[in-house]
Amino acid sequence: MPERKVIITCAVTGSIHTPSMSPHLPVTAEEIAEAAIGAAEAGAAIVHLHARKPADGRPDQSPGAFESFLHEIKRRSNVVVNLTTGGSPFMSVEERIRPAAVWKPEVASLNMGSMNFGLFPMLKRFKDFKHAWESEMLENSRDLVFRNSFKDIGYALRTLNETGTRYEFECYDTSHLYNLHHFWQEGLVQAPLFIQTVFGLLGGIGAHPEDVQHMKRTADRLFGDNYRWSVLGAGRSQMPLVAMGAAQGGNVRVGLEDSLWAGKGRLAESNAQQVRQACAIVEGLGLEVATPDEARAILALKGADKVSF
Repeated sequence: MPERKVIITCAVTGSIHTPSMSPHLPVTAEEIAEAAIGAAEAGAAIVHLHARKPADGRPDQSPGAFESFLHEIKRRSNVVVNLTTGGSPFMSVEERIRPAAVWKPEVASLNMGSMNFGLFPMLKRFKDFKHAWESEMLENSRDLVFRNSFKDIGYALRTLNETGTRYEFECYDTSHLYNLHHFWQEGLVQAPLFIQTVFGLLGGIGAHPEDVQHMKRTADRLFGDNYRWSVLGAGRSQMPLVAMGAAQGGNVRVGLEDSLWAGKGRLAESNAQQVRQACAIVEGLGLEVATPDEARAILALKGADKVSF
């Protein structure tokens, strides 16, 4: 099993960044499909997907919003599809998990704890918005707790475990690792656990190298050889953490959901551009980038023939 190959995940649009922030952010189903396929062609083994309303770019967790781009991606690519259950932090857990419950992907993201979710600092950088919801959403995050209670997580697991979907466990702080350990001990999740440690979002752990080391040491102690580690750095932390994570035996995540930038003051022109940057870092370290089928083997996924799209 090719365990030391580095899995690159690309999160192509998300729900945090808004259309006015970058002309390159995918919004329509066609744009999301092209972004995902481009990322796969550039070297991403997994694409992490949200949907948006084409009229104004706001998040859309209706299963129908995912349908057309899921079929197109599967028709044109062998990439592993990972559907969000995070949706938007303003949504209920029932709304958030519905697309994964309907489409039964190989992987679904799962946030492992409640947290303050501070997006409002972006108001200092971005001033002009095309749509009223954009600035309102950012401002409202001053009083936002992204709810992921034990009840919510258990509901998501009991619903999605029946589909054979496995998880990208998104851990924004040390307590989230302990929450995951609880569900592992209870038998609701099975190894190998794909743990995405998230750094640099206000409300979660920071992006200092010592923060990365602390999360890695904690996960090693709790899970031993039963997990596969991945690193996600928000904003300007994205590529430094790609280098740090890959050098220390981890997998990595990039994409316009996590950062709009290709360098200081330079907007990324595509998700594929960020994937190519990540590939260059990985290969520069003397490591190999995993293919989609190698990622399936590493993470013990059910296979693209067992999804519902």
